[in-house]
Amino acid sequence: MIDVDLQLSVSDEHRRFDLAVRFVTDVPFAALYGPSGSGKSLTLQAIAGLLRPARGHVRLDGRTLYDSAAGIDLAPAARRIGYLFQDYALFPHLTVFDNVAFGLTSAWRPRLAAADRARVDDLLASFGLAEVARSRPRHLSGGQRQRVALARALACEPQVLLLDEPFAALNPMLRSDLRRDLADVRRRRGIPALMITHDIEDVLELADAAFIYDDGRVERQIDLRTGESRTSALQEFIPNIASETPVRARVRRLLLG
Repeated sequence: MIDVDLQLSVSDEHRRFDLAVRFVTDVPFAALYGPSGSGKSLTLQAIAGLLRPARGHVRLDGRTLYDSAAGIDLAPAARRIGYLFQDYALFPHLTVFDNVAFGLTSAWRPRLAAADRARVDDLLASFGLAEVARSRPRHLSGGQRQRVALARALACEPQVLLLDEPFAALNPMLRSDLRRDLADVRRRRGIPALMITHDIEDVLELADAAFIYDDGRVERQIDLRTGESRTSALQEFIPNIASETPVRARVRRLLLG
């Protein structure tokens, strides 16, 4: 179960943005859906420990990652979170193998253990990347770069995957295949995922639940399995009208507002 309650503010000389979000979910795949600038990425960064909230908590399967009241704030490396950045954030000077292995080494442990090396080899094989293991990211296709980034996120054996616009940098013709690949990887490894997107098709194809963002708030929650919606005030589920309409069509209309 992912339990998030966050309050934070970011500002510059031109603008102040306040984020106040609260959601709890135990579905395998949840989406944070909404327009750019609505606070989705700030939420993921705070969950991952890359941004410190002013107040609130982050709990994952009963384990507290952050709690302002209790003074708990685990370092990012201790949170057991796999993070797939929107631009993939691959290191251009490292090979595919070394990119995937990056999080398994440290200043005091610069060499890979045999078990870690075997894990990287297994990930490369499962993502069809074994043949490009010694290549640099600049020589890879967009789809291959995404698979490298996903393999790196999985290398640390995370408890949850955070996916920031995982298909935004890809050719639209590739997205359908890679959505299937991502769904298959998540299902086989049994890792829950939380995905940012403003693409309705991402939500429809992958998510079990969607949290609708607007101006730093979660306005609604949609159950993709039933096509039902509830407000952020955690009211009872209210079935959508036109019950004769297929669930997917109802969900699409809900996402469109």
